[in-house]
Amino acid sequence: MCKGLATLPATCLKSAKDIKHKISFLLQKPEPQSAEQKQTKEKTSISAAKRVPSSAEVEKWKESFVHVLSSEVGRTVFTSFLKSEFSEENMDFWLACEDYKKTPPSKLATKAKQIYQQYVSADAPKEVNLDGSTREETRQNVENACISCFDEAQNMIYTLMEKDSYRRFLKSKMIQDLCQDKSNSIQEKKGCNCAENRQVLAGGA
Repeated sequence: MCKGLATLPATCLKSAKDIKHKISFLLQKPEPQSAEQKQTKEKTSISAAKRVPSSAEVEKWKESFVHVLSSEVGRTVFTSFLKSEFSEENMDFWLACEDYKKTPPSKLATKAKQIYQQYVSADAPKEVNLDGSTREETRQNVENACISCFDEAQNMIYTLMEKDSYRRFLKSKMIQDLCQDKSNSIQEKKGCNCAENRQVLAGGA
């Protein structure tokens, strides 16, 4: 007899979830994306950010995942990367948990149920990848909602993003393009300064 999804290894659940997301995506958009289309999408996502990150910010992102999450632009760019991997629900859930911690006590129960139904329950619209025991523990916590009822689930998703998605993010075309754009800007600025210096020298002569 089937013992339920909780008995399956986490890797199996993750693979099944990835397949489900990819099938849904293909049903909505039957045309496969070429490498060029994907790069164009990533560049568009970067342009959609409120502002272009400074070179210092990008370097900070490379140092630690904490720096990515503590930066509004960092979260925007990282979420765009997650969308390309069909896993943006992880960031959405993490942000929802952060917002939940600021909820007034009188509204905790209602908001906890909304987050649970959106991200944690089986077949949730934006279901995140949790193991069976954490999912069940979160369900019980929501029945007596408190500020910390999503802490365990949030920590698990944070670790998943840090150990998995973040490492690929650092090697992605998106980050390479940001670094390249900054490098080009510096070179152009140096070139302008040299030209100005030459003009000044020529004028002095």
